[in-house]
Amino acid sequence: MPVTEGINLAMMLSESGIIENAVNELMTRPQLMMAADTSPGMKSAMKLQIQKWRGYVQHRIAKVDVAERFSQELALYQKVRQWSSDIFVENAEQVVKELEETSGFYFKARKLLEHEQKKHNPMFHSYFCHQWHEHLQEALKAAQESELEHHKDELLKDLYQRIETMQQMEKVDEAGDEKRAGRLWDMAKAKLTRTDVERLKSITKFLQKSSELQEIADSLGRMANEVDDPNQARVQSEELKMVEEKSDSVTDDIVGVHPSDDLARLLPNEAMFLAYPELEVVFYKHLVDKRLMNYRMQGAQRKLRKVKAYKTQSKQVEQDKGPFIVCIDASGSMSGYPEQCAKALAYGLMQIALADERDCYVMLFSTQHITYELTKQDGLSEVLNFLSYSFHGGTDLAPVLAQSIELMNSEKYKNADLIVLSDFIAPSQTPEMQENIARLKAQKNRFHAVCLSRYGNPALMEMFDTHWSHHPSAFERLFSRQAS
Repeated sequence: MPVTEGINLAMMLSESGIIENAVNELMTRPQLMMAADTSPGMKSAMKLQIQKWRGYVQHRIAKVDVAERFSQELALYQKVRQWSSDIFVENAEQVVKELEETSGFYFKARKLLEHEQKKHNPMFHSYFCHQWHEHLQEALKAAQESELEHHKDELLKDLYQRIETMQQMEKVDEAGDEKRAGRLWDMAKAKLTRTDVERLKSITKFLQKSSELQEIADSLGRMANEVDDPNQARVQSEELKMVEEKSDSVTDDIVGVHPSDDLARLLPNEAMFLAYPELEVVFYKHLVDKRLMNYRMQGAQRKLRKVKAYKTQSKQVEQDKGPFIVCIDASGSMSGYPEQCAKALAYGLMQIALADERDCYVMLFSTQHITYELTKQDGLSEVLNFLSYSFHGGTDLAPVLAQSIELMNSEKYKNADLIVLSDFIAPSQTPEMQENIARLKAQKNRFHAVCLSRYGNPALMEMFDTHWSHHPSAFERLFSRQAS
């Protein structure tokens, strides 16, 4: 068959060494060698990409060129080769005429037919086909070399872009171990502008200054290896819990009146003593004796306290790590410092995911729902889009929890860590939602909450395996900036 003949010819040429020569030429380019020497991880990733390119190009030039450029001529060649000498002599002029439209062999074929005596030689047919075959081989080789050069230029363009991006990322943060550098290389296809680099530097600096956020990210990275083993002995444990306490210092409600010396809560009629000079001394006497009538205020204050819950915990066993699913409250109440914390923590989790060869997904929820996949091929573009997003809108936690539960029921998201970053100023979830979460917990999925407000709903955070609170005061943030 003509196509089979053409494919065999193309395969023979593709295995003739032109691809190996191209690979060797790529590997010895000074720019690539200098970049590879700066990082073992970059060197391994670059070598792997070139090897993958080698396999792709070998398949491409062996199959596509034959089908697209030479199929018609190969069919004619195969047909003529099977003729006898007499049939060839009778139809030689017609063959040359067809070659005029399809092949560069036309001029040489026309010249061969000019010798009338040679045309009637019994060996002329074989000689003609041999010359035609050599032309086909040379033409196919030239086409393959041209396409190979095109693919090589495309590869070099991609490699140089990735190297530039990796070098820019090194200015932002150290690449870390070889695995992390390899994953970052896969994501480095995006071109970074100066603004992008400055934004990444800013978020990295913010994360480095906040040791508490970095500790939370590190803890979340380790927790995949800390799974209860029901076959091990159990022990009692203490844990920190958010508890509500009644306090007179919290001005939530007026519950009555009482004698005191608090001028801020003074009843209006007590101030009438100051209207008459002869009664003014009575006011000051009542003030010293704490007998001025004040409003009695009372409210609930939330505090973290160490509670002896006697919750049993078991020895930990290692298991495979699944992806991070980070759900971020992007409502207007999270703008400002909480927004910086959420972005920095998500970026920190992406770095951990790169080192552990895990995926990292970010879902923003407010009045709309946006998903970013931070560790895929164009992950850096996703990271930059996420970091440039401005928080606004209202808060609705239920839909994003429902979608996360649906994802965690799939094979791809098995054994995932779900992290919710929010101020948690929201109502508790329905019993049905809590049952779904409990079922996923039993399947070794983990649920974590990071509260970025002092006023989060404790009942809402109770359904998570672990929860952290990060809400430093304005003074603490100012002190942190000055210390850095």
